[in-house]
Amino acid sequence: MLTLHSTIRVLGSIFTLTPAILSGLPAVNGAANNLTQIPVSSFSPNPTNVGFYLYVPSRLQAKPPILVNPHACHGSAHDAFTGTQLATLADTYGYIMIFPDSPNPADKCWDVSSAQTLTHNGGGDSQGIVSMVSYVLKTYNADPSRVFAMGTSSGAMMTNVLLGSYPDVFAAGSAWAGVAFGCFAGPGYDIWNAACATGQTIKSGAEWAAIVQAAYPGYRGFRPKMQVFHGSVDTTVYPQNLDEEIKEWTAVLGLPGTPVRILEDSPESKWTTYVYGEKFQATNATGITHDIQTNESVVLDCFDLKCWGTGCYSRPAYDFLVSI
Repeated sequence: MLTLHSTIRVLGSIFTLTPAILSGLPAVNGAANNLTQIPVSSFSPNPTNVGFYLYVPSRLQAKPPILVNPHACHGSAHDAFTGTQLATLADTYGYIMIFPDSPNPADKCWDVSSAQTLTHNGGGDSQGIVSMVSYVLKTYNADPSRVFAMGTSSGAMMTNVLLGSYPDVFAAGSAWAGVAFGCFAGPGYDIWNAACATGQTIKSGAEWAAIVQAAYPGYRGFRPKMQVFHGSVDTTVYPQNLDEEIKEWTAVLGLPGTPVRILEDSPESKWTTYVYGEKFQATNATGITHDIQTNESVVLDCFDLKCWGTGCYSRPAYDFLVSI
């Protein structure tokens, strides 16, 4: 395992870092309002001092959904904000976006390795992010049954962590070029797990499910739905990690290990989506490197964020968390 400083050297040997690659996303958006920084004194617990940036459109749903978008390594909350059209689309569909900012100074990757972040209410970056959700729920009368997470690269890894450690908070997740929950586990928050990143951490579905279940012992409630994407020629986070995510989430969700449907050229040309049930699908992006681009429409459709009023996708009414 490598430290974050070693990670920089490893990634530097793989590709030259440009602004577009650093964020993992195209650097454009047309959001009407500005990103607002929320003082860390306004929410807690936040044991690792994660930064909190918020995008609130002028026109909100009566009980707005929340979309959490952690950035990629070497990025920032602002990079995630400008990197996709999700904030622009929030102006149309009335949801609120949380853009956390990693406290790790070496390369701005997320803590997806420590025992704290991989444990429900255990600390780490994940607990700070969940505290941001609590703040938005209370401040904006947001909908606790419609809280979502999406990200690319390290942001995708954090998306897996949030859904694994806090299944009582999130309704769904969308992870682009990430790894299975617990795959980066190691002694501390500042590690780059080379074995996981290079696809050498291989487990059965039952083994992965046990890791997820250990994050919140005794939890028997709703499990969020999940969609995962990975480039077939990713040499930073190897494609084997898509297979491990598939084994993990199908086991956790009690779904078959083989797809019930295969969609060719979906959602993009030469991409293949494998549908395992209503709550999980995985997409192999043929010919795509680690610099995979977010398809905003696919994310919004998964989360049903174009929906206003009643009948929208959400956690079951009896199960969502009222107070975090």
